[in-house]
Amino acid sequence: SQQDSLLHAVEKGWIVLIGATTENPSFEVVSALLSRSQVYVLKALTYEKLEELIDTASEKFNQDEKTSFKIIEKEAFIQYSGGDARKLINSVELVLNQYKNSKKSEIKNEDVLEVLQETMALYDKNGEQHYDIISAFIKSMRGSDPNGTVYWLARMIAGGEDIKFIARRMLILASEDIGLANPNALVIANNCFQAVNVIGNPEARIILSETAVYLAVSPKSNSTYMAINDALALVKRTGNLPVPLHLRNAPTKLMKDLDYGKEYKYAHSYDGNFVDQDFLPEEIKDIKLYEPGNNATEKKIYEELKKKWNNKY
Repeated sequence: SQQDSLLHAVEKGWIVLIGATTENPSFEVVSALLSRSQVYVLKALTYEKLEELIDTASEKFNQDEKTSFKIIEKEAFIQYSGGDARKLINSVELVLNQYKNSKKSEIKNEDVLEVLQETMALYDKNGEQHYDIISAFIKSMRGSDPNGTVYWLARMIAGGEDIKFIARRMLILASEDIGLANPNALVIANNCFQAVNVIGNPEARIILSETAVYLAVSPKSNSTYMAINDALALVKRTGNLPVPLHLRNAPTKLMKDLDYGKEYKYAHSYDGNFVDQDFLPEEIKDIKLYEPGNNATEKKIYEELKKKWNNKY
């Protein structure tokens, strides 16, 4: 509604609208406003550009402060900045200010670390640690350890990880590793994803923590994850098997004459809303893809399947 209110003024040329978003504008900007705009993509700064910025910042500092600092090693500055130009320039000024009254003229990585050690990034959002720490986070939840879970969550939050990325990974885990052992987990993970989009930092950490701990202490089952993997492997192996006639749709007279849907038994017409019939192609009609997990919820599912299908499943 806020974006819609700008349309008339933009169209009439009463205002020049300049906006910025870290998200894909196709999703975050209403289509009517997007069609009246020129979209420019601002790409992440390259390593070479970051090095140039360090030189520019140090030259400006030397000029203003009448110093003669020379930055010999730049890796620590770049790692600390996380690719953020403003943070990079500020860190150069901070470090050089620290050594302004000393006899030091050449700045190396160790000098940068000494000054920035309190705030040195412990988490590289675009590097190896990004994948290692999210892996540790997922494995802690899968392993039902709430302590490990909140620790790795804290590492990501402190490092400035995208809260929506964390929430998305919890959504996947809720289905892959908890599944039918606690179907409510997916609902809670989805609510978490919606909530952090609305709330944002710093309060989003509370919602992420509640959800992560809930997922960690939930009973675990990967039965549906394995079922779809096995089903996809079966499809790849057996190809496009024909749909049995009794399961086919019959919207035309010709299809009815060809017995499409003829032998189909409508489950609700039978006791207990169930009737024994085949739902797989003839070639694979006895195959078993879903194996209930060993947990309270799926034990009930197993008993229900056994009651309906005897030993078929």
